[in-house]
Amino acid sequence: MRMRILLFTYLAMLSAVTASSPNIVLIISDDQAWTDYGFMGHPDIKTPHIDKLAKESVLFKRGYVPTALCRPSLATLLTGHYASTHKITGNDPSPKYAERNSKLYNERRAQIISFIDKFDTLPELLSTKNYLSHQSGKYWEGNFKRAGFTHGMTRGFPEPGGRHGDDGLRIGRTGMKPIKDFVKMAKDEKKPYFLWYAPFLPHTPHNP
Repeated sequence: MRMRILLFTYLAMLSAVTASSPNIVLIISDDQAWTDYGFMGHPDIKTPHIDKLAKESVLFKRGYVPTALCRPSLATLLTGHYASTHKITGNDPSPKYAERNSKLYNERRAQIISFIDKFDTLPELLSTKNYLSHQSGKYWEGNFKRAGFTHGMTRGFPEPGGRHGDDGLRIGRTGMKPIKDFVKMAKDEKKPYFLWYAPFLPHTPHNP
């Protein structure tokens, strides 16, 4: 039943896209509890910009995930399927069966990345509606193109640092230029866009 609800949500989104082609910005924070926002009632944390978005939007106050890990959750957002279906159930291959960075370990990582190929991802579905898409921040499934993004920052495994974002992890910490350039390009081309904004924040390190 839950799978049907999730797929229905995807279909409803695409139906709305067909009608009006709005720009879509998906904001995904990292290591941030659902209570850590002003609009969720936190007494100390100030989030005025997100609070404003929440006030102008539909707010879902309850969300549930069967795999409380970064990678499986992001894969679910990309595919519309739970980990029981997309088979991405952990962040990394288990070191119990292969030593980290060994040939077997890297082969296993490549195999897990290939699971995304079996699904029509959200960027791919939106591309059929003439959307451009941009990936920034946390992303585990190889190069950004593998999940159907037309543009992105992550070079991906087996590139150096390609475990979960490489260049993409700089977004928000060292500026927003890649996103600003993408938005300008989409506007110049008069195309709707989907922006995957998943900064490595407020995850440590807490640099200024």
